Amino acid sequence: MVLAALITGTFGTMLVEAQDDGYYVPATTLEPTQQTVNVPSVVVRCGTNERRHLNPDNPVAAPGVRAAAHHMHEYVGNTSTDAMSTDATLSASTTTCERGDLSSYSWPALRLTDGAAHDMHAEGGGADGNLAGVLPPDSVEVRYEGSPAGQVVPMPRFLRMMTGDAKAVTNGFGADTRARWGCSDTAGRFTTKYPLCDDGDQTLRVYEFPSCWDGANVDSASHRSHVVFPLGNGVCPVRTFAIPRLVVAVGYKIPHGRPFVIDTFPSELRHPATDHAGFINVMPEAQMSGIATRLNERQ
Repeated sequence: MVLAALITGTFGTMLVEAQDDGYYVPATTLEPTQQTVNVPSVVVRCGTNERRHLNPDNPVAAPGVRAAAHHMHEYVGNTSTDAMSTDATLSASTTTCERGDLSSYSWPALRLTDGAAHDMHAEGGGADGNLAGVLPPDSVEVRYEGSPAGQVVPMPRFLRMMTGDAKAVTNGFGADTRARWGCSDTAGRFTTKYPLCDDGDQTLRVYEFPSCWDGANVDSASHRSHVVFPLGNGVCPVRTFAIPRLVVAVGYKIPHGRPFVIDTFPSELRHPATDHAGFINVMPEAQMSGIATRLNERQ
């Protein structure tokens, strides 16, 4: 079966096929993913970026460097986040999240490649090969989960984290590749490719962040080694401590048959496996402690 849609722009022109072994796959091929069962969670409502906070910066991996991402990021939470953000500016900002959570949550923009671009000549947009119109999210869920292996400690304020590999193609799809694409009617089933969801379903992007902290640092030279993923049984590696596991799920209502891609570095060719997300914890300490307490009480 062939989906009658043309992909234009950065890919050139190509047909998307339901049995395609390239970037797009039918929903029926999504693979089940091991799920953590009976883990308590707390949801923080942060909206869907109604203010359209977008920029081509990466304040986690490249602080102080304008347009370092070479692709557009979408944000919820802290309304001031950009390359020049500091702990002080983030703390003094406003937020789209409830209960004063000033944290910054971000991920690459998604575009309908047959739509009109607002940034055709701008950095991160057309100037970096990311063409066509940005599709706003239909839903965003920010969720903090407990550990299946025991108690969690609160995240330190100003902790910075990443998940996924924005350069997965260049890096040979290594261990940092954690893209999860899915459809709203196939819970727990994902792919690293673009899923062709059934008409009326949401197309989902799910970001699971590392949840084992080294107990000392809010950042590291690699922006990864200070907080890592737990082992297969959910236990944190030696000399690390379990913190609430952050999961961000972003849903889109993609019109049936419309072609879509995410923004990437030019070298990554809009590959779906490069999907990634960033986080800066600017939650008030009392609020973070309260979340940790609630997660531990529900164990």
